[in-house]
Amino acid sequence: MSTTYLLTSLVGVIIVGILANMLGRVLKIPSIVFLLSAGIILGPEVAGIIDPGRFGSGIELLVSFSVAIIVFDGGLDFDLREVRKIRHSILNLVTIGVIITALLSSVFAYFILGIPFNIALLFGALISATGPTVITPLVRQVKVNNKVASTLQAESVLNDGVSVILAALVFEWIVSSLTGIEAVEFLLIRLLTGVLFGVLSGVILVMILRKIPLLTEQYARLFTISILLAAFVSAESIGNESGIMAMAVFGIFIGSSDIPHKKIIKEFKEDISIILLSIIFILLSTLIDFDYIRAIGPSGLLLVGSLMFLIRPFAVFVSTYASDLKFGEKLFISVIGPRGVVPASMAVYFSVRLKDSGFVSESISLLGLIFITVIVTVILTGISARFIAKRTGVIPMEILIVGGGGVGRTLAERFLKRGENVVIVDNNQENCKKVMELGIRAVHGDAENMEVLKKAGIEKAKYLVATTDQDNTNLLVSQIAKTKFGFTEEKLVARVNKPENLQTFRDLGIRSISPTISTAVMLDGMVGHPDLFSMCEVSEEGDILEVKVSNKRVIGKAIREIPLPEDSLIVMIRRDDKSLIAHPEMQLREGDYVTIIGKLGATMDAVNMVR
Repeated sequence: MSTTYLLTSLVGVIIVGILANMLGRVLKIPSIVFLLSAGIILGPEVAGIIDPGRFGSGIELLVSFSVAIIVFDGGLDFDLREVRKIRHSILNLVTIGVIITALLSSVFAYFILGIPFNIALLFGALISATGPTVITPLVRQVKVNNKVASTLQAESVLNDGVSVILAALVFEWIVSSLTGIEAVEFLLIRLLTGVLFGVLSGVILVMILRKIPLLTEQYARLFTISILLAAFVSAESIGNESGIMAMAVFGIFIGSSDIPHKKIIKEFKEDISIILLSIIFILLSTLIDFDYIRAIGPSGLLLVGSLMFLIRPFAVFVSTYASDLKFGEKLFISVIGPRGVVPASMAVYFSVRLKDSGFVSESISLLGLIFITVIVTVILTGISARFIAKRTGVIPMEILIVGGGGVGRTLAERFLKRGENVVIVDNNQENCKKVMELGIRAVHGDAENMEVLKKAGIEKAKYLVATTDQDNTNLLVSQIAKTKFGFTEEKLVARVNKPENLQTFRDLGIRSISPTISTAVMLDGMVGHPDLFSMCEVSEEGDILEVKVSNKRVIGKAIREIPLPEDSLIVMIRRDDKSLIAHPEMQLREGDYVTIIGKLGATMDAVNMVR
């Protein structure tokens, strides 16, 4: 292998990868679609600029190193403390979901393609993983709500390790005929090895970052990468194929810990992941042989279609049957099941070993099947993810709440039920703990500090709500949001504890409410109008939402022609600068803002119909 050729190819791949990521950001399509396309174009099947054969065993080393870091990076985005309400769904997806996907995919492959059942079983085990290499960048670009994002990312991080171990078990069964007891031992040893080294490496890194005095950001990054690689190599040495599980557990452990330099570590890993993701996706795409794919033919596409539209939805809905995920959220998770680098890289690895064991035709079938699955699922998911997210109502508003006391927490819970992304900032550690127990992200710190607000995501937030019991704090935070982060009057809401301060807030262009005055008004309204005020203002059953009309199916239709859900009603339309009381004959126009009143679930369903 020529060193010059290797270095030149890697430089070219990195540049193409960066351009693909930039193109994905501009077009709002996951960059993996362009990385996959670039690899096919640069490879031997089209332009022939990059010949993966000349990399020798170097490509296996690059893929192993890259997958380890990417899986760890995916785990960093997952905080166990913030997903308590969906932990059962995640556990079910990486156990029941993986088993259902593996078995049904094997059965479909056996009957549709007629391949030997042992090879079909190996295929099923490999493609039972979705993988953070595709899911993580996709979720970051589409920006779905926290509950859906956490479920998808946790599933992808954990089921990569589970599927690799499962595939290794099936492979050993094929080539060495493992007995039942030996198979159980094989599985348990690799699972336990991965978990052990993941937790151990996490404990070591946390101790280093917390205990070593004067540890700089640079050394924090160096210690992280060193421990990561040591854990991966150690796990692989003791239990072959358990390294990926170790990286998943290691990433989740660090992502769920409060440690110094955590932000800089995450940023560093994200930058490295972009480069490594570009390298391995492009290089693995150059391995695609069109002859293998043509040999499988339309039957392969039928199999992939069955995986995407039958097997994946069935596995997701069974796994999340008892969860509090809404139908639209389950549907989006069902559709988002692209297969990524881990199945592709492991398919290359097992294909080579199958050839060495005398299974030549089987190795060709396996490689062709996996690459067809990766290509079709990545491209279709990447192109359609944003559209599907909009149609299923999982793209939320980003709402920042200052104050995690009773008012802030209750408000956050209501937003969460609507499917919005909520972050609470509070300088009281106990309040933050209570917030996280509800499955809501909390940032501990002083909201009057701009760095704390940035950490909480104020630069991406659509609304800021100040709910503390201190008027000075609410006023200052609102002023910072206006002057430093460009928040307009309609994007700011503040609680005013002393009625005499209400006019001051309003004079400064801050929409505000006084609990004292509002309570008096509500009590007055409940005398003679009990149901309306009780449902929408006092109980937890009602909601009032405003949404922009953008669905072409309702534009131009009269309100009476729109089949709104029961227990929901359009009561007002904001058109240009006018607020109009809605009536059955009024037609909706594109760009109108409609106010919908009703019960919580019905109101959200009505919103999804018009936006």
